[in-house]
Amino acid sequence: MGKAPDVPPRAILVDKPAGPTSHDVVATCRRALGGPRTGHTGTLDPFATGLMVILVGRATRLAPFLSGLDKTYLAGIHLGARSESGDPEGPITPGGPPPTEDALRAALASLVGTTEQRVPALSAVKVDGERLYALTRRGEEVERPTRTVVVGRADLVSYDPMTGDALVEIRCGSGTYVRQLAADLGERLGCGAYCRTLRRTEVGDLPVDHAVSPDEVAPGCGVDPVEVLPHLPRVDLDERAAADVLHGRAVPGAPEGAMDAVALVRSGALIAIAEPAGEMLKPRVVLAG
Repeated sequence: MGKAPDVPPRAILVDKPAGPTSHDVVATCRRALGGPRTGHTGTLDPFATGLMVILVGRATRLAPFLSGLDKTYLAGIHLGARSESGDPEGPITPGGPPPTEDALRAALASLVGTTEQRVPALSAVKVDGERLYALTRRGEEVERPTRTVVVGRADLVSYDPMTGDALVEIRCGSGTYVRQLAADLGERLGCGAYCRTLRRTEVGDLPVDHAVSPDEVAPGCGVDPVEVLPHLPRVDLDERAAADVLHGRAVPGAPEGAMDAVALVRSGALIAIAEPAGEMLKPRVVLAG
């Protein structure tokens, strides 16, 4: 295998279609760009669509500063049936009659906050070194791990009590399984539920409206990585300070109140991420050579 070509660090907002895995989308982008190092900042299930932040070249080092951002989803939830996978893959079994709109709104409100979520049986989480979905499909009963998740809001957009089809906008923290939220919602209502459709509309403050399809990715597309880090404090460097940063040296100018990471920019381009150390900024990830 040849060495990946060295390209300027870039970030591309991609609108994933239903069907391919997140790995498939990254592979498509990598081929379209000529083979540079390429990665993403958060997976989407194959049935899901929406925003993926694709990082190219040295920008792949920025994934830790994006993967933990809150995300917004539009979930098409069907109430009155259960799915073993939590999504259309199934198998799907009948549940109880769909709830009233008032009962649904109350149940959605109960999802908001910090809770312990049990990961879906058909998930890629490892238990004793093996993927949980593999154990489940073999019929092995294992204790599904839990994780702490935060749901900021779960707003009902539309609902048809005759069919049991609801559209819900959810804002949640990283690591939340929205299809498990749908299943939990169905159990709270006693009727069962699963996630029929799922679309990620935002990562942090980045909207899917500005994204391109994987087939539209081509050499030169995308933006400077600083454009996908609006949540980080930014410091613009002069020529001398930029040269120090490129050699790994700390520079003065830590913004007041900055606790963790700061974007260091020269002439509009991100050159490094630094961590505050008193009044100094210590380079943590350097993008330029």
